[in-house]
Amino acid sequence: MIAATDPRLTAVLGAITADAAALGLHWLYDADRLKTLQAGGPLAFREPDAANYAGVPGYFAHAGKHAGENSFYGETCRLMLTHLARHGRFDRLAYQKEWLAHFGPGGTYTGYADHPTRNLVIRLLGCATPEDYPAVSGSDDDQLPALECVPALVAWHRGSRGELIDTVLQAVAVTHDHPLARDAATLAAHALADVIAGMPLPEALSAAASTAGTMLKPLLSEALAMPRLDVVAAAARFGMPCRLHQGLPLLFHIARHAVNYREAVEANLLAGGDSCGRSLLLGALVATRDALHDGTVQEDPGIPLCWLTRVQGVASCIRDAETVLARIR
Repeated sequence: MIAATDPRLTAVLGAITADAAALGLHWLYDADRLKTLQAGGPLAFREPDAANYAGVPGYFAHAGKHAGENSFYGETCRLMLTHLARHGRFDRLAYQKEWLAHFGPGGTYTGYADHPTRNLVIRLLGCATPEDYPAVSGSDDDQLPALECVPALVAWHRGSRGELIDTVLQAVAVTHDHPLARDAATLAAHALADVIAGMPLPEALSAAASTAGTMLKPLLSEALAMPRLDVVAAAARFGMPCRLHQGLPLLFHIARHAVNYREAVEANLLAGGDSCGRSLLLGALVATRDALHDGTVQEDPGIPLCWLTRVQGVASCIRDAETVLARIR
């Protein structure tokens, strides 16, 4: 297990590993099908297979990908980490150039891309020069991809909390221009920063929920008040899809009650729907909790080594994370 290590490194590894683990069953919306699949063994790192989606609600988005690859959510998280390793800070223009080189025509990424990603590619390509990129705003979108940048930015930051939130909001604005996206990213950054600083995870989640706006606050409070881990009930209550007011309460419920990283990732997959969208923040929160409380609050803590080694390109991710950490020590 990866537990007793720098919590900032663990947060990033927890995020990308959870996303890769979810890829094979991403956007499968049938609870009964997921229970049947779980009866055959762990849900994490299943090979993407259209047969798993046949005859039930779902969208098979990742044909051509293989177990261990990241979704476009995880790719964006990794891109931000590489950006911070290269520049030592968030630079909007440089990031937009790197983002387009990755997700744009002829870029290094291949696979499904969501509406905000496709929309941003079109807008950036429409600029006369790259110097016009900073004037391009993100989409009016309130879905979970707004949180993609949070784990890497929180792990990198060493300044004041206000400076962290300002940077997170600048980064979110590249892809998302929606009040709920800003609210969710702000409270997500607070929660992860508090856990990295040593606050117990339940307290960090409650504190973050208390800062939420009028839509998210009651939902997050309700999710945290559920007495035990029951992802099927929580998914039925809050919803499986991609909207922030659905996914964020569900991942808070899992983070609050899962005893360790493995249980959190498996529970997220069993919840169905946009499991990749929930995975980055969930994986970062629980892996960090395990790193700081190794063996004291839960059994079998940390990221399973057999999972971490299955993440494609994990060595480059670790190198980038170590470069980032070296800059802030």
